[in-house]
Amino acid sequence: MAWGPQDDDERTALGEAMHALVRRLYPICRSITGDGVRETLRILSEIYPVDVTEVPTGTKAFDWEAPQEWVIRDAYIAGPDGKRIVDFHTHNLHVVNYSVPVRGQFTLEALRPHLFSMPDRPTLIPYRTSYYAPTWGFCLPHALLEALPDQTYEVVIDSELRDGSVTLGEIVIPGETAEEILISTHTCHPSLANDNLSGLVVSLHLARAIAAAPRRYTYRFLYGPGTIGSILWLALNEDKTRNIRHGLVLTGMGDDGPLTYKRSRLGDKTIDRAAQHVLETSGAAANFMDYYPYGYDERQFCSPGFDLPVGRLSRTPHGEYPEYHTSGDTPDFLKPDAMVRSFEAALAIFDVLERDRIVVSNNPKGEPRLGKRGLYRQVAGQANAKPDELALLWILAYADGRHSLLDIAVRAKTPFARIEAAARVLEAHDLVTSGPIATGDAP
Repeated sequence: MAWGPQDDDERTALGEAMHALVRRLYPICRSITGDGVRETLRILSEIYPVDVTEVPTGTKAFDWEAPQEWVIRDAYIAGPDGKRIVDFHTHNLHVVNYSVPVRGQFTLEALRPHLFSMPDRPTLIPYRTSYYAPTWGFCLPHALLEALPDQTYEVVIDSELRDGSVTLGEIVIPGETAEEILISTHTCHPSLANDNLSGLVVSLHLARAIAAAPRRYTYRFLYGPGTIGSILWLALNEDKTRNIRHGLVLTGMGDDGPLTYKRSRLGDKTIDRAAQHVLETSGAAANFMDYYPYGYDERQFCSPGFDLPVGRLSRTPHGEYPEYHTSGDTPDFLKPDAMVRSFEAALAIFDVLERDRIVVSNNPKGEPRLGKRGLYRQVAGQANAKPDELALLWILAYADGRHSLLDIAVRAKTPFARIEAAARVLEAHDLVTSGPIATGDAP
């Protein structure tokens, strides 16, 4: 299925377009609520329309509720001469996200409990939040913190917490069936390029590519703040979860580390096998991890009450690269080619899900005679057998109505595309009959 770029020129152009979009979105101060998220979704909608839902403050969602909206206008620490030493307008990581308002004079001793740095990375600004515990603070390079003189500082955080809404974005691309593939990515991080502007940009380009091709599944793309966004969506759309057969959370798609797949909670769903098969047969290095209850919104989708078949695709996992959640996570940290390869890997996984099917042999007693159909080498023992001959035999060996093409590809350790192409040959010669996998991984 020709969803992605078809040659190197198209791949280069796609990587440049993705990187340009990351650069445009990077300066925006996002949070779990607020105009930064709205502006981000508006810009994404210029490329492919995103439907926006505003969930009012106080809306109940299981054990949670939609929080108040955070408004930030200014934040700084200034010395006695009025010169700003730490300035939100220089870098929006400088203020602890969701800081309550403060204005006053503070000695260095009184200010220190509200200052956050990283001694092990002294030149970088850390990213810190306080969404659900009202407090305030500033983040700064440790080298700057250590150099602050013992004096009185003017401290201002011009912010506001008020009733508003949580902004959720959604794209639904109908397919031939109502069965869905869910793709989720978080919108809440401010100026952090890999985590997770790369996920947003790759996701959006996936939506545009998928919409341009025929498809069996319906695709649902979700854009919302981490944790509270997915919980709100699940609470408001519980009936829709019954159609979700497979899902991926996308994050950290742009660094130069190998692709990493985190399995769903039960670990044996079709999405888990498809993702592992695609990455293992890609020819590139890849890592795999079992589910664990820390990370991104796979935790909410896989929670026992839903138990949706949702895994997570990233490159280097969160916390395992020094730029993670720091001012070092800039657009320059991202590799356009890495974003393209992440995009192509996700498409390859979806392609397997789209084309996977059950096969049943029409000649199940012994092997059918392939030679008379021109599907088998004419002289036994030749080294130069037809390229798909072994794939044909693998399919015929397991065409019992109980194995799908993905099952056979995994068993044969053969790329799915080769097995699927062989299946089409056998179908054309009326040697097997194919049927859809009717239920997928129903919740």
